[in-house]
Amino acid sequence: MEKILIIDDNNDICLLLERFLTKQGYKTASVQRGDDGLVLLRKESFELVICDFKLPDVDGLEMLRRIKVMHPTTAVIIITGYSDVRVAVQTVKHGAYDYVTKPLYPDEILYTIKGALERRSQSLSQPKSVAPATAQPTKPSSTKAASAKTPLAPDGKRFIFGKSRAAEQLQKHIDLIAPTDMSVIITGETGTGKEFVANAIHLKSKRADKPFVAIDCGALGKELAGSELFGHVKGSFTGAMADKAGSFEFANGGTIFLDEIGNLSYDNQIKLLRVLQERKIRRIGSNQDIPVDVRIIVATNEDLREAVRQGKFREDIYHRIAEFEMHLSPLRERKADIMIFAEHFLESANIQLEKEILGFEEEAKEKLKEYYWHGNLRELQNVVKRSVLLTQGDYIEADVLPQEIVSPQYLTAEDTGNSGIQISYDPARPGVPVFSQSAANLKSVSENAERAAILKVLEKTGYNKTKAAEVLNIDRKTLYNKLKAYDIHL
Repeated sequence: MEKILIIDDNNDICLLLERFLTKQGYKTASVQRGDDGLVLLRKESFELVICDFKLPDVDGLEMLRRIKVMHPTTAVIIITGYSDVRVAVQTVKHGAYDYVTKPLYPDEILYTIKGALERRSQSLSQPKSVAPATAQPTKPSSTKAASAKTPLAPDGKRFIFGKSRAAEQLQKHIDLIAPTDMSVIITGETGTGKEFVANAIHLKSKRADKPFVAIDCGALGKELAGSELFGHVKGSFTGAMADKAGSFEFANGGTIFLDEIGNLSYDNQIKLLRVLQERKIRRIGSNQDIPVDVRIIVATNEDLREAVRQGKFREDIYHRIAEFEMHLSPLRERKADIMIFAEHFLESANIQLEKEILGFEEEAKEKLKEYYWHGNLRELQNVVKRSVLLTQGDYIEADVLPQEIVSPQYLTAEDTGNSGIQISYDPARPGVPVFSQSAANLKSVSENAERAAILKVLEKTGYNKTKAAEVLNIDRKTLYNKLKAYDIHL
């Protein structure tokens, strides 16, 4: 009988989950504080832990880390409110199987539990050198993409490089830089797979058996970023109820990946410089230095050189992290790779949705290859998953693809926020925007189009900035900066 531990400060939720899961044949236990859960985990092991993200004493990310240290093979599911979903996504990056949002629905949480336990079972039955403990079960691939795959990442996802010239160059660079300890900057548009590349570098390095810790700097506030990266001591600031290790300590011996590094505050840039120079960190509120041996890989979709010129990013840090730079081309410039990635995402969607779609009809393939892919791989993955869900037959047809891919619409001046710029789409190249000649220059066209896109998404999301940022695939801080830059007042 598989054992499940429930950690939630709401006693009613604990009781309901215990009763429901006991009827489903699981052995359960529950506590209402994070520390109590950790005490119980020290005494006995559980196959699965269901943990609320907001606990009175320890946050969900810290709980996840401690659980994984004590029991690396234990699956973890995070419970969160809707407003915390963006933060909960970070727990998945750090090793949680998945998260569920309140209110809890029996069918949803049972489905998630079964998936987590199945993945755990699959992982334990495979050799560690092939698939680490949290690896996702995969089906044998019948596509050409199989030859382009690398080994599994710690979260069970596979890396695919494709067959385009840009993909071949990327793979060569990874093979070249991975065995070294050089710092790496990965640049590219949102959704091009910067974290996947960082993880691929880690897995091919001498540090592959050590932790890979990914941090989204854009999702962290000034104080939270310092605590997240460097840790803190009890009482160092309001809410610091206990000592906490930072990400650099957790990544010791391995690799730390700092996504959207340009969003770090000036104070935290200074602290990062100290790590780069001395390989030591100091927790917030402490006078003690802690030595760390960490390889640093960073990513950004900004121009850091320009940020340095504007005084927004320290030049000394830039030169220390820019020992090797890799640029990821947007998907629209890698036409030869589109169907390779689409087939891979199809395979993943089949597993997640428990379907057996065999492939794509020719018309659907052509539509996918012609589209502009503003959101790159992330958008392609979402489109394929949605299409798998909607497909009733064996093959994905064009009619289940989103309308903007099948039949791109024309936008008028009204759609572009009264900017005076008319945007249409080239019928021969679906999804590729074409601007009127009334625009003064390329920069003004880009800025006006971006402003219009932000306004339209804000309107559709009821001016909810969190939702709008998610739809636009940017973090909240970047959205606020753009609202200020474009003089958008809400």
